[in-house]
Amino acid sequence: MIDRAGLADFLRRRRELLRPADVGLPPGARRRTPGLRREEVAALAGVSTDYYTRLEQARGPHPSAAVVDAVARALRCAIDERDHLFHLAGLTPPPRRAGRHVPPGLLRLVDHLPAVPVLVLTDLTEVLWQNALADALAGPLDPHPGRANNGAWRWFTDPALRALCPPADRARHSAAHVRDLRAVAARRGGDADVRELVGDLCAASAEFAALWERHEVAGRRADRKRFDHPEVGLVDVTCEVLLTPESDLALLVLFPTEGTDAREKLDLLRVIGTQDLHAQATSDGRS
Repeated sequence: MIDRAGLADFLRRRRELLRPADVGLPPGARRRTPGLRREEVAALAGVSTDYYTRLEQARGPHPSAAVVDAVARALRCAIDERDHLFHLAGLTPPPRRAGRHVPPGLLRLVDHLPAVPVLVLTDLTEVLWQNALADALAGPLDPHPGRANNGAWRWFTDPALRALCPPADRARHSAAHVRDLRAVAARRGGDADVRELVGDLCAASAEFAALWERHEVAGRRADRKRFDHPEVGLVDVTCEVLLTPESDLALLVLFPTEGTDAREKLDLLRVIGTQDLHAQATSDGRS
């Protein structure tokens, strides 16, 4: 059962502990109260200010697991604090071994990388967080967690994602996705989430099923990708995985490839590509 008073108190106390600089925000005008403003936490979590305010006032609706997870990230909760937040909301915390919680230290790191696209994803390629430049390059995350933000699932089932990739590169990326999933399956193939994703992909995509049968295994630590962006054209990036999947999380940074005009195009995207993203985020189903 939800503990509305406890939830409200915990949210308020966590919010008051944070400064704008802790979450990558400018200091702004002089503040009359300590910590972040409610509207800042709401924007970071992708919910409306009214929704978040009602949670802090112990009169809000019963939040979903997705909302609690998003608020925990916005408030830079450590793993124990995240679990406590789930319990206060009357929910079962996610399993700790699976990397769905983005540690606050990792978020502090990516706050300092605004000039390049950055993504945090699980070992099964579900994107949990990405910065504004990644939004501009590849499109914003779906407000609902799961398959809609899973890179492998979308690659084999969503033509819109493939349209961002030049046709000459697609076969290579398909094979790389499958080899990487094979490596995850080899490490923890008995886990239900691995079996479910692989089974669903085999059923949904004949291409995936054929590649899976090859038994090629190779975890991706680096790659090179080209994005055919409708505004700035072809953007050539070099992908580096800075955190390995031993913790079930990977930090994927897309650096401009040397010898190309990707740096200039990413700079342009920082200006033109993020203008409407805030409006999209605040109009989702959690607001």
